[in-house]
Amino acid sequence: MSTEYKKSNGNGKCPVIHGALTESGDTPTAWWPNNLNLDILHQHDTKTNPMDEDFDYKKQVKKLNFKKLEKDLRDLMTDSQEWWPADLGHYGGLMIRMAWHSAGTYRIADGRGGSGTGNHRFAPLNSWPDNTNLDKARRLLWPIKKKYGNKISWADLMILAGNIAYESMGLKMYGFSYGREDIWHPEKDIYWGSEKEWLGEERYDKDGINRSSLENPLAAVQMGLIYVNPEGVGGNPDPLRTAKDVRETFARMAMNDEETCALTAGGHSVGRAHGNGDASKLGAEPEAASIDQQGLGWNRADGGGLGVEQVTSGIEGAWTTHPDKWDNSYFKLLLENEWELKKSPAGANQWEPINMKEEDKPVDLGDPSKRNNPIMTDADMAMKMDPEYRKISEKFYKDHKYFEKTFARAWFKLTHRDMGRRVNYIGPNAPKEDLIWQDPIPKNKFKIKNKDIDVLKNKIAKSGLSVSQLVTTAWASAASFRGSDKRGGANGARICLAPQKDWKVNNPSQLSKVIKVLEKIKKSFDSKKKQVSLADLIVLAGGVGIEKAAKDVGKKIKVPFSQGRGDASQDQTDIHSFGLLEPKADAFRNYADADHSEIAEEMLIDKAQLMNLTGPEMTVLIGGMRVLGANYDNSKHGVFTKKVGKLSNDFFVNLLDMDTEWKEVSPKEDLFEGKDRKTGKVKWTATRSDLIFGSNSQLRAFAEVYACEDAKDKFISDFVNAWTKVMNLDRFDLR
Repeated sequence: MSTEYKKSNGNGKCPVIHGALTESGDTPTAWWPNNLNLDILHQHDTKTNPMDEDFDYKKQVKKLNFKKLEKDLRDLMTDSQEWWPADLGHYGGLMIRMAWHSAGTYRIADGRGGSGTGNHRFAPLNSWPDNTNLDKARRLLWPIKKKYGNKISWADLMILAGNIAYESMGLKMYGFSYGREDIWHPEKDIYWGSEKEWLGEERYDKDGINRSSLENPLAAVQMGLIYVNPEGVGGNPDPLRTAKDVRETFARMAMNDEETCALTAGGHSVGRAHGNGDASKLGAEPEAASIDQQGLGWNRADGGGLGVEQVTSGIEGAWTTHPDKWDNSYFKLLLENEWELKKSPAGANQWEPINMKEEDKPVDLGDPSKRNNPIMTDADMAMKMDPEYRKISEKFYKDHKYFEKTFARAWFKLTHRDMGRRVNYIGPNAPKEDLIWQDPIPKNKFKIKNKDIDVLKNKIAKSGLSVSQLVTTAWASAASFRGSDKRGGANGARICLAPQKDWKVNNPSQLSKVIKVLEKIKKSFDSKKKQVSLADLIVLAGGVGIEKAAKDVGKKIKVPFSQGRGDASQDQTDIHSFGLLEPKADAFRNYADADHSEIAEEMLIDKAQLMNLTGPEMTVLIGGMRVLGANYDNSKHGVFTKKVGKLSNDFFVNLLDMDTEWKEVSPKEDLFEGKDRKTGKVKWTATRSDLIFGSNSQLRAFAEVYACEDAKDKFISDFVNAWTKVMNLDRFDLR
C-alpha cells in the first residue's frame, strides 16, 4: 500500500481518511452561499479564547510598569536587526505605518474596523497588498510582547509602538490610552468588499467618475488598500482626481479637511517608501506563504529584498530631508519645489522634484555620502494641487507648532475612535479632556435609594403610559448602541436630543409625548438632595412596562435595574456624527426604511451583531417585542397574539403553527399573509424579519425552544436577561 500523501485540491481525493472539514471554504452551508451567516453572532466565544474565564484585560493592563514598557519600545526603535534592518537605523517609520494601518480601517458608516481588537494580526488584513511587510513590524515587537505577556494586548502594543515611534523622532503626542482587548480569530462580521481579486475596480457607479458613489459602508477605494491608491485613481496619476478620493475616504473615517491634510503630512514626515527592486520576486503574502515561512510573507526565495533592496509599495524614496526626525521639511519640500512624474525602480508611479537643492535631498539608504531625490505620492501632490488642501498646507508650513498640535490630536482620534467614551481609557497618558467625537456624558452625582426607585416605578405605572410606549421608548434609547465602536446606547439620554429624537424609526410624535410624561415625573421627584437622570428614568420605565406585561400572564418578576446614567446636553452631541447611527432598519421594531435595498433578515443579523447579541438572545427579543406591541408605528406585522401587551410566547407558538399557510402579498417580497389552511381566512400578517424565524433552520431551532408548552417561564426569563443586556450595553462603568 502506498503511503504517499497527496493534498486534495478539488480535482482528486485525499487517500488519508479524515472526516473533518479542515479548510475554511468547506462549510456545511457552502452549497447555499446566500444562506444567513449566523456565525457572526457567535464569534469570539470562550472556545476560541485561550485566556482563563476570569481573565480581565482591563485589570491586567493596569498592573503594567508603563514607563518601563515605553522605554523598551524606545530602545527597540534603534535596535536594528540583521534579519530586517531598520531604515537609517530607526524603525519609527515602519512602526508608525503598522499603527496607522491597524487603526485606519475604521469607518463611520457601521463603526467597524479600527485598532480596537488587534484584528490586524489576522486575515485578510495581515495579507492585504497595502500591508506588505508589516508582518515584520509585529515580529520585531514580539520580544516585548513576550516579556510583558498578557498585561499588554497586541491591539494596544501596535498603537503604542506608533506613538513611541513619533516621540522618539521628536514629536510631542497628545496622549495614549490602553484598554484594547485582543480577539483570537479574524472578525467574521466585517464586509471588506465584494471583489474577488486584489485592487479590483468595483466600488463605484458605472465608470467610476463620481467618487462619492463609493459603495457603503466601505471607506477604501480598492480591495486591499487602507485608503487610496498612492499612484493615483486606478493607478493613473492625477492629483486633483486623487484629492476627491482622499476627501471622501477620510470623511468616511470621520476626518475633516484639516485633519486629513495633517494626517497625510504627519504620516509622511518620517519614514520612507520602498520600491528598489523587482516586485515580481516577492513571495506569497502571509496567509498564502509556505509553512516554513512561519507566518511571514512577501519574502524573496533568494533571501534578498532586505534594506536597500526592499520592495513594499513599489514607490521608492523618502518624503523629507531627514526621514528619521520629526520636522517641517515635508511642507518645505512639497510647496517650494516643482514636481514631475517618474518611475520607481519597481515600476511604480511617483513624483520627484525638478532641480531640488542638494542639501534638501535625503541621504541614500545604503550610502550616507550620497543624496537622492525625495518622492511624493499622488495623495501628497493632492495636498498641493487641490485648492482647499493647498490653503491648509500653507497654513501648516507657516505655523509648525499649529501643525504639530493638529496632527497629534488627529492621530489620537485616528487611533482611539473605536474605543468609545473616555470612561474606557486606561493609563497615565490618557487625556482628561472631553472631545466631542467621544460622545461625552456628565457623571451622575446622585445615587438614589431603593425606596426612591420604588416610588419612581409607582409614578411611572400610574402615568397612563402603555406597556408599548414604555418598552418602545426604552428600546429606542438603548438600541442605538453599536459594539463596533462603542457608540450610542441609553446612557446620556440622547433619545431626547437632536438628531436621535427626530429619527423616523423612533416615531417622533409618540416619543415626544412619552418623554414629556417622564420629564414631568423627574421634575416632581428631583430635589437638592436627590435627582434621577432622564437616562435612568427611561430605562426604569421600560422595566416597569415589562414587569406589568409579565404580571398580566401570571408571572411576578423584577427587571434588574442599574442606576448611574447621566444626561448629555445638546452641546455635547455632534449632530452629524451621531446621525450616522440612525438605523436603516430595526427588525426588533419591525421597521425598515422604504428606500432600503438590503434584505430585511440580513439587516436583522447585522444589527444584532452590532448590539453584541447572540442568536438565542436575538430570537427571544424578537418574540417578546412583538407580543408587547413594540412595532414601529403600531404596525400589526408579526404580532402573532390576541393578547398584545402581555409577555407570552405566542409569537413562537403561532409562527410554528402548521394550520397557517403563508403567502407573499407584495411585489418586493417583504410582506406576507398567514391564512387558515381550512377556511382561507387571514389570521396574521408578517414581514421577512418575522418569517425568517420559521424559515431558517437554525433560527427555527431556537424558535422551537420557546414555542414548547414547558417554555413559558424560560421565555420570560430569557427575554428579561436579554433585555437587561441591551439596556446596559453602554454601561462600561459596570464592567
